[in-house]
Amino acid sequence: MPRAASSRASVVTSAQVLRRFRVVFNAIRAHFQQVEKKVGLGGAQVWALSAIRDQPDIGMGELARCMDIHQSTASNLVKGLLQKELIGVEKDAQDKRHVHLQVTAKALALLKDVPGPFEGVLPVALTQLNAATLQRLDNDLGELIALIQADETAGKVPLAQL
Repeated sequence: MPRAASSRASVVTSAQVLRRFRVVFNAIRAHFQQVEKKVGLGGAQVWALSAIRDQPDIGMGELARCMDIHQSTASNLVKGLLQKELIGVEKDAQDKRHVHLQVTAKALALLKDVPGPFEGVLPVALTQLNAATLQRLDNDLGELIALIQADETAGKVPLAQL
């Protein structure tokens, strides 16, 4: 038996959902613009700095995992932070291919001025969802990704860099 809508107000249109995506994307963009205006760094760089501050001597692979980004993306973020003298790099004593990252005093001062959250508004909001909602959202977004035939490797690029 077909399900009838109980009222016109309960029918969700694709335009309404599209509007919600716009609201989410604009909130993300506004946050990162506010961060960049305040401290002169992109959101991904700020997140990387906060991760390095919170985990002194973190390596490149751990930084990439912490931010859920590709290791080459983490490496590019680190290069930019090094050029701005916001982090220091020390080669591992046993394996020279591995590095240990530390923030500088300049970075600590800069992080004090960052309007939080460091990782962005979306990652923080997602951690506040209950497990059932998060599972539903993941399933529904997976279906949407399949319909638009999106390249899922883009999931390893920070939103601040889009």
